[in-house]
Amino acid sequence: MIKGKGILGKKLGMTQILQDGKAEPVTVVQAGPCIVTQLKTKKTDGYDAIQVGFIEKKKNINKPKAGHFKKANTTAKQFVREFRVEDASKFQLGQTISADLFVPGEYVNVTGLDKGRGFQGVVKRHGFRGGPGSHGSNFHRAPGGIGGRVRVAGHIWKGRRMPGHMGMTTKTALNLRVLLVDKEDNIILVRGAVPGSNESLVVLTASKNIARLMKRDQRRTDEENKRLALLAAKEKADKEKKKTPARPAGGKK
Repeated sequence: MIKGKGILGKKLGMTQILQDGKAEPVTVVQAGPCIVTQLKTKKTDGYDAIQVGFIEKKKNINKPKAGHFKKANTTAKQFVREFRVEDASKFQLGQTISADLFVPGEYVNVTGLDKGRGFQGVVKRHGFRGGPGSHGSNFHRAPGGIGGRVRVAGHIWKGRRMPGHMGMTTKTALNLRVLLVDKEDNIILVRGAVPGSNESLVVLTASKNIARLMKRDQRRTDEENKRLALLAAKEKADKEKKKTPARPAGGKK
């Protein structure tokens, strides 16, 4: 991953856009503006990193937090996250990081808090098939045997998939392509779905496989251009063939 290339954002929802004649499903993310609130160096903290804040916080600000943000000459922030960088001295306290950190065509990893779905059974939580649906089976959406006598009576193996609380876990969607960046409104359109509900916090970081993925896209583009060129050449040859008059049968008289 490119160290330091990350930004905080807010998921606004999903829509679709037309690109190259195709409808692409996208997630709209308000990425930034984020403010650099702290610099960490190897000399002071043992590693280089920057701390950034996102969305102004207006209530429940204690004195330690107020003093921390005052050093960066900014207001208190609701969300604060840290990104590792190669050299923290290249950044300044109070510096603004906006959506133009990424450009269309790049790939990002998007991390967010998954939607909470409460207590759910094994069919919805783990995708169990369930029992027969016919009359009289009396076994439809139950988990079935859980191995209570495999080892000793009453013992359940650790990690057994069972009913329980579903969702509210941190998940990351990998290698999502950036389709559009609006610098003025700090909007980034990412292809596909990202974890979390609308108005929830998401963290965008550069993908580890960005070089390989961009080479793959370039190879696919070259193959498509080659295919279109062959198709155009074939159509041209067919038109020329139609223009050429056919010779009469039997030759010249």
